[in-house]
Amino acid sequence: MRMTRRVVWGLAAAAMFGTVAGGALAQETVTIGWTGPLSGGAALYGKNTLSGLELAAKEINEAGGLEVGGKKYKLEVVGLDDKYSPSEAAVNAKRLRSQYKAPIVFCPHSGGNFAMQAFNEQDGFIIGAYTSVPQMTERGNKLTLRIPPSFAGYLDPFIKAEMSAFGKKLGMAGADHDYAKAWAALIAPAWKAAGGTVVAENPMSYNKDTDFYSGVSRVLAASPDVMFIGGASEPTALVAKQARELGFQGGFIVMDQAKLDEMAAVLGGDWSLLEGAIGTLPLIFDQRPGAKSFVPKYRKAYNRDPGTEASLNYSSLNAVADAMKLAGTVSDAPAIFAKLSDAFGKLPPERNPASINSVDAKGGSNAVLVVGLVKGGKVVPVDASGTVQN
Repeated sequence: MRMTRRVVWGLAAAAMFGTVAGGALAQETVTIGWTGPLSGGAALYGKNTLSGLELAAKEINEAGGLEVGGKKYKLEVVGLDDKYSPSEAAVNAKRLRSQYKAPIVFCPHSGGNFAMQAFNEQDGFIIGAYTSVPQMTERGNKLTLRIPPSFAGYLDPFIKAEMSAFGKKLGMAGADHDYAKAWAALIAPAWKAAGGTVVAENPMSYNKDTDFYSGVSRVLAASPDVMFIGGASEPTALVAKQARELGFQGGFIVMDQAKLDEMAAVLGGDWSLLEGAIGTLPLIFDQRPGAKSFVPKYRKAYNRDPGTEASLNYSSLNAVADAMKLAGTVSDAPAIFAKLSDAFGKLPPERNPASINSVDAKGGSNAVLVVGLVKGGKVVPVDASGTVQN
């Protein structure tokens, strides 16, 4: 059975009071589609990406909705569970487009986004691709927005910081889904190019397994100085914990899908288990104005700290809404897409915590990458050269 999570912000109140005479204040609805994991090992990750869209839609609707072409519109977020399956994502996207007329479908995994690229241009909808795989915008698809910056920008600071602190032997223990494979395909040769060696490669099924003893043991048998790990935050934390329990004292390169603060929460707040781990800088430690304003309002709405998944999707839906205004349409996907770069550039910080400033010619977002390292039980920033900022 497919799980459907349907979130309609601002429509219930209108229903309570009936139809306004003459329809003068009636508002139409624009569906914002989402397909991703709401069950299984990546469910928390999926919900985090969806929550950013929900919060943006709620705020837009509470502010009066969208006025486009002389009409008022409310946003309706419809989320469908695809269990992290590319084929399920494709089926969900077809449904979101045909049944709900969604002009955009967001998806937080590369496999699903690649699957949708087979038909989204023909079907007339934008893909909101929450994935930093560089190839996502290298295939000529003219209606794909890659929301995070390319993960290739993380390789240099990650490798320099970990190699200088721990050594040159890397053990590969990432997940086995498409996104993790894309990361592995880049980081292994980059590590070697920096003068290191890859001593073990053992991808694991992070989305299905809960016991990582055997897989981690095989990697540690090669005595790595650094481990590459990563999938969704929850299983990634369990992999790190298993490595520590087996005596590993080196560093971790954490794929950007996993978030250090979410991993620490899974581990009961024990940052010592993540000592020496490098990954994306948790949003709660980001001192940029947009991030600082977003954290408290997200906490108020969800009673938990936000991750970068939430902020990036929040910024993106705000930009999509403004692009609709600039394009003068809520249904013409190519026209909306053409205005996305302008829309991002004009967003004020409080509506753009991800600090995306534009979209390149191929559909990739432009934003400054921020990196964090766990050192002495706290997260410290790392600059683009891999130098730790104390």
